[in-house]
Amino acid sequence: MFTQTVEVSEVESRFSELLRLLNNGTEIILTKKNVPVARLAPVEPVKKERIPGLHAGAIWTSDDFDAPLPEEFWLGETCSHIS
Repeated sequence: MFTQTVEVSEVESRFSELLRLLNNGTEIILTKKNVPVARLAPVEPVKKERIPGLHAGAIWTSDDFDAPLPEEFWLGETCSHIS
């Protein structure tokens, strides 16, 4: 990781540049009269490992899921046989 030192008084005028540097992995040390006062570091994205089958049985699909819908549905009528 690269490190760059920046005076606090310069932060406002260089903010976009500093964000670009952070995005590229550069750590920024903020100084006041050459004394370090803060450290800005890029945030590492949290990568969650996916666990297959974690919610097994939480959802289901009916046997007629892909069956054609009745004409009443397309005509905007009440479908008495669909619950």
